[in-house]
Amino acid sequence: MNSNIETQRSPLDVVKWVLVAAVVSAAVVGNAIYSDESLLYRVIAVLVLSAVAIGVALTTEHGKRFSQFVRMSWAEVKKVVWPTREETRQTTIIVIVAVLIVGVILYFLDMLFGWLVKLLIG
Repeated sequence: MNSNIETQRSPLDVVKWVLVAAVVSAAVVGNAIYSDESLLYRVIAVLVLSAVAIGVALTTEHGKRFSQFVRMSWAEVKKVVWPTREETRQTTIIVIVAVLIVGVILYFLDMLFGWLVKLLIG
């Protein structure tokens, strides 16, 4: 059973999304039209227009929910107990040794099977 609640769209949200699309389109088209201008100026213009588009998008209902999701996710990341430098070093050494051991075993198995195939083929 799906318990998602549909939120009603505000007409202002629709206008905001149209504005976001217009700003992004202006960034893309402007970058193409002014291709003769300095790359630095075009990058700055695209970054500014992107920031405006993101700012407007974050004021919509979907944008607010996304922003809340990012804040909650960041709070969860802060709760993680990260390994110490020593634990990370020890785990890395264990992984390297295990990979070397498996590599040597596979090398000798390959040699053995190659030898067996040569005996069978002649």
